[in-house]
Amino acid sequence: MKIPFARTLLIVALACFTTLFAGAQSSVAPEKTTAKESDAEQEVRRLNAEEVTAFLQRDQNAMARVWSDDMVVTNPLNKFVTKRQVLGMVKSGFLVITAYDRQTEYVRVYGDTVIVAGSETVTWGGQMPNAGKVEHLRFTAIWMKQDGRWQEVARHANIIPQK
Repeated sequence: MKIPFARTLLIVALACFTTLFAGAQSSVAPEKTTAKESDAEQEVRRLNAEEVTAFLQRDQNAMARVWSDDMVVTNPLNKFVTKRQVLGMVKSGFLVITAYDRQTEYVRVYGDTVIVAGSETVTWGGQMPNAGKVEHLRFTAIWMKQDGRWQEVARHANIIPQK
C-alpha cells in the first residue's frame, strides 16, 4: 500500500506538533485506553526494539520488514532519505551503529497510526562523518498499520547539540 507523499508529510507534521506538546500531556489525567489501542502500542514498542536490534546486527532484512516500502527519514545528518537509501547505506558499510540505546518517552495511538517519540544515544561506526562519536538524539517516528501489520512510515531524528 503506497501512501501519497503529501499524506506522509502531513503525518510527519502531525508528529512534530504532537511531540512539542507531549510534555504537556504528561500532566493531564490519563485517558482510558482501549484493548485495541493497548495491543497496537505493545506491538509498536516491540517493533521499535526489533529495529534497534536490527541496526546493531546490521540486519537489513529485519529493517526492511519493519519499514514500509515508502518510508522516509530525515536523518541526524539532516538528509532526507528513503528506505532504499538507508538500506543501501547499511549495506555499503557507511551507516553503522555500534551501540544504541533508545528511550521511548511518548506513544500515542490514533487508530491505524501510532506516534512514537523519545531520545536515543548512539555510537556511530562505519564511514559516517561522526564515526567513533557517542551522540544523543531526539526522534519522532510514525507507524501505520498497512496490509494487516505495523510498519514505520516516517522518522525524524536530530542530534542534540552539546552545551
